[in-house]
Amino acid sequence: MTLPRFYPIFDSADWIARALPLGVRMVQLRVKDRDPEEEITRARDLCRAAGAILVVNDHWQAALDLDCDWVHLGQEDLDDADLPAIKARLKLGISTHDEAELERALACDPDYIALGPVWPTILKKMKWERQGVEKLTEWKARIGTIPLCAIGGLTPERAREALAAGADIASAVTDITLNPDPQARMREWLTL
Repeated sequence: MTLPRFYPIFDSADWIARALPLGVRMVQLRVKDRDPEEEITRARDLCRAAGAILVVNDHWQAALDLDCDWVHLGQEDLDDADLPAIKARLKLGISTHDEAELERALACDPDYIALGPVWPTILKKMKWERQGVEKLTEWKARIGTIPLCAIGGLTPERAREALAAGADIASAVTDITLNPDPQARMREWLTL
């Protein structure tokens, strides 16, 4: 499966509406402080109209109920997720940070695996230290043809380094959302 190299993550359908006209082809919706069903429905419709992939973070039941195509789960989310139902209808991405999590993710037969934080991140407090690009090379050797997504502290410059080290996809959040000119920054990301 070939996925776009640039994979932004946003907390609202409003951000997705800004990204899609620029040519973004894969985006994750990470809803935390809003009505998830309303945001997911709007994001789904925007992505379908643009021919883009929407990945719903965490809200796997809503993704199923709203007939979405992809879901991304963190390790904690796997504890309560109905994996047979998810795998029957959705494509699945899973976060990993260490060896045990990678083994658990591989047992779920995911459609991509994310590794992070590759660099320090300001998005959220994490118990994991910087993973480094070396770990991307190691992870890619272990997972073979499963797409590998690098996340955490990425900029377009660091993304090039991550892709050269073995990542198939580079993801960004705050490098875009905190940028004084998010549209220009997304255009820069799209040159990957």
